[in-house]
Formats: sequence, C-alpha cells, structure tokens
Amino acid sequence: QVQLVESGGGLVQAGGSLRLSCAASGRGFSSYGMGWFRQAPGKEREFVAGIMSRGGRTYYADSVKGRFTISRDNAKNTVTLQMNDLKPEDTAVYYCAASPRLRVGVSEAPSFDSWGQGTQVTVSS
Repeated sequence: QVQLVESGGGLVQAGGSLRLSCAASGRGFSSYGMGWFRQAPGKEREFVAGIMSRGGRTYYADSVKGRFTISRDNAKNTVTLQMNDLKPEDTAVYYCAASPRLRVGVSEAPSFDSWGQGTQVTVSS
C-alpha cells in the first residue's frame, strides 16, 4: 500500500479555482491508479476523477467534466486535482485514493484500498 496526504483545500468564491495535491509515500506509486473522491455533509462519498498508472489516461464524473483536471507526476509521487469554475455544490471534503488494479471507468470506492485523510473545500456563493 501507499500512504497518502492531501493538501490545498480552502475557502473560495463561486467561479474561483483551487488546486489540490496528494503526496504519496511507499513503494510502487507509479503502478497505482489514482482517484479523487469527495463527500459533502449528509451525503455519500462520490467519485470525482481518476487517472491510470503509467499511461495517465483520465476520466471524470459528469458533474466536474470540463472544469476539473487530474494529473500525476510519477517522479515526484504526486497527483493533482485542478478545480476551475467552482460552484457551491462542489463544497465537500476531498479525498485522494489509490488502487493497484484500476481500470478506466472504475469509480466505486471499494476499488481503492489506500485513502488520505481528506482536505476541506468550501465554495461560497
């Protein structure tokens, strides 16, 4: 497994941008597929974006497509979520997650076996 630590959350006005980072430690980061999830108060955790291991192919939830971009730097063991045109409904705790067997389109939380502690994103209207 890898250990994950998120950073970059905060308070932003609607229409603004934030950049979340996830730093990974442990062996074999480049072989893991990575994902971002979020959980708003009173709601279930939902998939946001995913990126495959070495090839870097990406996929997104419909609610963020065109606004969010996931990327990774295997040399630095990091994965990033650039969030633009933020909306109040994007307010949530955002989690970074790793999967050793990720396939494109997989968005179920049980498919990911390592999780960070989360970072709060709050978008004001």
